[in-house]
Amino acid sequence: MLLIVIDEKRIFAEIESKNPASVSLNGPDGILPQVQDTAMKITKKFGIPAYVLADTTWGTCDLNSNGAKVLGAELQFNIGHTINMDYFGDSVILIDAFDDVGFDVVAKKCAEILKDKKVSLVTDSQHLHQVDKVQGILTTAGIDVMIGKGKGQLNDGQVFGCEFYPATQLKDEVDAYVFLGQSNFHASGIALSTNKPTYVLDPYFNEVREITEFAQKLKRKATLAIYKAAEAKSFGVIVGLKEGQLSKVFALKFKKELEKEGKSVQLFALTDITNERLQNLKGIDAFIQVACPRISTDNQFDKPVLSTPQANALLKILRKESIGEYFEIPHWL
Repeated sequence: MLLIVIDEKRIFAEIESKNPASVSLNGPDGILPQVQDTAMKITKKFGIPAYVLADTTWGTCDLNSNGAKVLGAELQFNIGHTINMDYFGDSVILIDAFDDVGFDVVAKKCAEILKDKKVSLVTDSQHLHQVDKVQGILTTAGIDVMIGKGKGQLNDGQVFGCEFYPATQLKDEVDAYVFLGQSNFHASGIALSTNKPTYVLDPYFNEVREITEFAQKLKRKATLAIYKAAEAKSFGVIVGLKEGQLSKVFALKFKKELEKEGKSVQLFALTDITNERLQNLKGIDAFIQVACPRISTDNQFDKPVLSTPQANALLKILRKESIGEYFEIPHWL
């Protein structure tokens, strides 16, 4: 059971200050039960409707503020995507949610496994408050620990599923990466963007697991999709309709570049890019989606569905160039 602690004190303070007629709340799927509890407390405390937006929200690129507008909710609380900003615009408020599980035991186990190594410590939003403590445990055990500086929305030592600046800036200085949490999703991105051994410190199973081979399997699958797409004659280029995924400029760029290579290209737009939705589209041999790079690497599709880094590699293949290490970039957009 997750030990999620939502900053309800701040939510209540915002409602008292702004006095909205109704509010909406959302968060990652794994904490929706806790979000439901918070919504019930709001209604009981303030006597106003508190809607739980139960669609998926993958990050600050996917806030579903449009859903809040349709409902007429004057404030929306997006919970659990901690960044170095408190607000998006006037109505979206970012609320911290921390996982209160302890890392003491698993950190000591990690110290034995990575003895005499120089490591970079990274984590996701839910465990940021544990970084200093784990750094202290590892340092005391003789491990040289570095924490990369934040950039853009990221705090020091923080990564998103598609954005890895604090990790990639240290890849020439460390031997390995240590990720605090359970998320293979985040850790595999670190491994691919740095091409360095990456370990997960999982406090729930009390285990240290290396994620490098798992990440390489994702890369092999992604590379195979690129070469399959190189044989395609017709492409669908997909723009995401979520507010932070509306990369029309990239979509039009790929359309233009593919047409230069003699490919037929049609533009599409989708809110949720799934295999089932793509099966409805006819006459398309392969797709490029510019919404979220992890859609392509972490899901199964009947036809090639390339992310932006994969699409850039595809263009190199079509031009008879080497694709290089196409995932070794700090931001996969």
